[in-house]
Order: sequence, then structure tokens, then C-alpha cells
Amino acid sequence: MLNPRFVRLASLAAAFVALAIPVFGQSQQSLYPQLSKGTSLEATADPLIARPHTKHCEVTLLNNQAFADFNNHTFSYTPPADCKGPWSKVILTADFSIQAGVQFDRTGQLFFGGVNIYFGTTAEPLQSQTDTWHVERDLTDYSSLFKSAESGYAILGNIVGTDGLTSTIFGTFKLEFYQPDFANPAPRTADMVLPLPTTGTATLNATTPTLSQSVTLPTNVENAYLDVTAQSQNAEEQWFFCLPNDVASAVGDCGNTAFRQVDISIDGKPAGVAPVYPWIYTGGVDPGLWIPIPGVQTLNLKPYRVDLSPFAGVLSDGQSHTVDVTVFNAFEYFSTLANLLVYEDHGTKKITGAITEDTLTTPSPQTVSNVAFDSSGNGGGTATITNAQRYTIAGYINTSHGRVNTQVDGDVNFKTSQTVTSTATTFGQTVVQTSTVDQKTTTREGLLYTTKENSVSYPINIGFLETVETNGDIGQTSTVEQGYQSGEAQTFEGFPVFKSSTSNQVTSKDNATFVKSPTGYSLGPNSGQASSQTYTYKDTLGNCYDRKITAADNVLKTVTDGEGCSRHW
Repeated sequence: MLNPRFVRLASLAAAFVALAIPVFGQSQQSLYPQLSKGTSLEATADPLIARPHTKHCEVTLLNNQAFADFNNHTFSYTPPADCKGPWSKVILTADFSIQAGVQFDRTGQLFFGGVNIYFGTTAEPLQSQTDTWHVERDLTDYSSLFKSAESGYAILGNIVGTDGLTSTIFGTFKLEFYQPDFANPAPRTADMVLPLPTTGTATLNATTPTLSQSVTLPTNVENAYLDVTAQSQNAEEQWFFCLPNDVASAVGDCGNTAFRQVDISIDGKPAGVAPVYPWIYTGGVDPGLWIPIPGVQTLNLKPYRVDLSPFAGVLSDGQSHTVDVTVFNAFEYFSTLANLLVYEDHGTKKITGAITEDTLTTPSPQTVSNVAFDSSGNGGGTATITNAQRYTIAGYINTSHGRVNTQVDGDVNFKTSQTVTSTATTFGQTVVQTSTVDQKTTTREGLLYTTKENSVSYPINIGFLETVETNGDIGQTSTVEQGYQSGEAQTFEGFPVFKSSTSNQVTSKDNATFVKSPTGYSLGPNSGQASSQTYTYKDTLGNCYDRKITAADNVLKTVTDGEGCSRHW
């Protein structure tokens, strides 16, 4: 008998059906939204973006746009006449719904003048009720995009009417602009935002692992940053389960091990590192895990910002420069894009400078594996992959306000331990993985210096076991612990100025049944489902947000606010 992984992967894509179970939740309507039991919507503990209490304007880009194909759906934008910039805050809101019926999770993107301003995935449909959700993005740093008339488009590839897929997805996208006042001044924002690639996303895989683009920038670049998003797709949608190449094909798994990382270079010189978040989409592993609480950032993928400021002097020379974005170990495939944010020195038209140190090198992951399978695919073992990089990138620029030295010190660490078992009637995998990046940027101007420390951690602990039942059905038990932690600390002359921390944790477990039929397998009722999410943010300015939600048997049970805010820093 073929092991269950072979059986289910071969048939599930053509025979997927919506879960026939009730769900309860509520999209958020305020910074501290009220979640209500008894409505059939996604439930999330994520906060909304805090708004200033100032005059604001709203521009609708697309209203209740139907997505039932893979076409670009265009819009035209005109800046709000009665709410001109500069703005204290610019916020994108997106409201989605999916018709009851049968559909896969899908990827949605919104592009404004070629620049991506939203990247996320969708919920799957309910059996008899419309499912809805709401997401937001702070686009204040991108304010320069919105000062003049522009066009753009949304794409949310979706199929309706074939292969039994029935559910159309709808989306409404709006921009909110908030005027500044004394308490809410307009912050410094990027003078230019350039998309990589110039349109859409790049498909990076084993044969085409690099997104490469040439840019010619103004001659007074003072700071530069790259916002990177690398979304796993296709055979390595759950890349953290991928096995070493010598054993992956034996059980129909993806290869290149379970290590992925984004590397950035400028003119072939290493310039930065971006970890890849282990996102799990609402159809991932077991759809029952994610009702009503989806995984961390599932509906709104968060880009990672790379500081390229040491290269400001190089980028200001008036010449063309090549920016490369590579997904190390990309197998099949990553949908990748990046936005280059450029900050200019408005006191001069010409900056000079150079790179003085760059010790960043290509990743060199170490693999220790005892995984082995026989000719029938039976066997297993454990594979451990580690990668560690410590680096310094430093440079200087001569500006209108003197020489500025910038040094970025990075400490990158990745470790995953993966156990796999395979028999004639069972297949299981467990993964314990942590990816961390700690980065410190020191800026010296004359006798003064400031530091900014950023840290991120992407822990995931996930496992499942599939068993072929006597009637041919496949039973699956799954557990997931998925986290996102980040911190920021700023100092001036060594004295603390600001500190913040963010924690987003989702846990879930479920028992699923994949029902055998003449045409393949469909997803049957689940049991024992339980999940929770805790989101906590706090900073030294006295701001704090904390919410925990729990669910059982696909029903939202509790909403608890403020527990994390009562604890000391």
C-alpha cells in the first residue's frame, strides 16, 4: 500500500471541499475591537493601527471588486483635495469576503504605481455562510507615492466554475489620510519608493533564484531601506517540512532541506539578510486548524525591512547599480518582491561616500541527517540544519551636515530539527524551528552617536501524523505552535530613548478525516479542534495592547484583554 502522503497529495488538489462546520468570530472595528460570538467571520487578536485624532480623508481604490479570475483589476487614484500632505499617518484598509461554497485559499496583492502596498492570502469558504475579514497596513513611510495622481491594480488569482470550485472572493481597498497637528506631527518619510521588480512579483526557484534590477538614484541619498516579502508557493508552500535532496523524492516531499533565507546584494556585494517567515495559509496542513483563528500574519504578510544605509555613498554616485534579491535554497517556488525606500539629503544635491567594511558572506548551512527510506518509502529519521552568520557592514557619507558614519552589525541564527516517519499505513513529520536576526545600527555624526537595535524571532513547532483507516479514509492529527517576536531599542549617546516589543503567538490542534471517494479524497468533519492567539505590544512611551482569544470545536470561546499589560516590562 502507498503511504498516505502519496495518496492524499495526489488527489486532494482536485477534490477539495469546504469544511462543513460552524464557525464564529468577528472582524475588528476599532483599536480594541469587540469580537462577538455568533457571527461567521474570521477571528484574530491582531490590533488595528492607531489613528491620530485629527482631520482625515478617505479615498476608495476598489469597491467590492469581484475576484473570479487571474486578471488585473485596475483603479485610478487622485490625491484628496481637502486633505493634502504631508500627513501624520497613511493607512490602507482592505475588507474581504468569500462566498459560501468550495474554494482554495488564494494570494492577493495590491500595487500602486508598480509598488506593492498589500500582500496576503485569503480565508477558505464556509459551507453555507459568507466569510469576511479585515486587514490594515501602515503606509506612512510610503507617503510620497500618494502626492500625485496614479494608477494601480489588484490581483487575486481565483478560479470559479471548474474543478468543483464555486466561491468568488470580493475586496474593498481604501486609503486613509490623517492631517498633522502639534501632538501628531508629520514624520520624515521616504522621498522615493521604487518597486523590485517594476511590475508584479518575481518567481524565484532552483533554476531562477535571483530577482535582479538596475536602479539609478539621486546623487544625495542619505538612507536606503529594502522592504522584502518572499512568499512560499507550490510544492514548498510549507518549506519547513522540506527534506534533504537524497531522501525527499522517496516520500514525495520538497527538497533542498528546510532552510530558506533571503540575501540581498548591491553590485554583487553582500548588503543584507532577511529571514523567511514560516507562514501557514488557511488550507495548510489541515484547514480545520485555522477556523476561526488563522495563523500568524496569514491574511496580511509582513515584509522584513533591511537597512542599506551603509551603501548610501555608493548609491549616490549617479551611476546605475544592480540590486539582487535571492532566496537561498529556493526549490519550487517563492513569489518575491521588494520595495526600495530612498531618503535624500535636502541640504545638498551631491553626497559622496564609500563602503569601509563588509564581512557578510553567503550562508553555509550545516546538515546532519540520518533520514533513510527503503524502496517502498518506509523508514524515517531526523535531519538537523543549522546556519549562523555574524557580520558588519559599514560606510560613510559626506552630507550637508557633516560626515555621517553608519555601521550595521548583524547576528543571524537558524536551527531546525525535523523528524519524519513513514510506513505502509502512516506518515508523520514534526519540526522544531527557530530563525532569529539581531541587528544593531550605529550612526555617528561628529562627536554624537545613536544606536538602533532590532531583533526578530520566528519560532515554529509543528507536527502531524496521517493514518490510513481500514475503510480507505485517511485520519490526521495535527498540532501547531507558531510565533512572531520582535523588539526595538534606541539610544542617544548611550542613554535609552525608546524601547518596544511585539509578540504574536498562535497555537492550534485538530483531528481531520480525508474521506476516500471514487474521484479522490475530500475533507470531512473534524474533531477535537482547539486554538488560541495572544498578541501583545508594549513600549516605553506607555502604549500597550494585549488580547488573547481562544476557540474550541471551531467556535470562538473567549476574548481576554489587558493581561499582558499588567506585567512589568
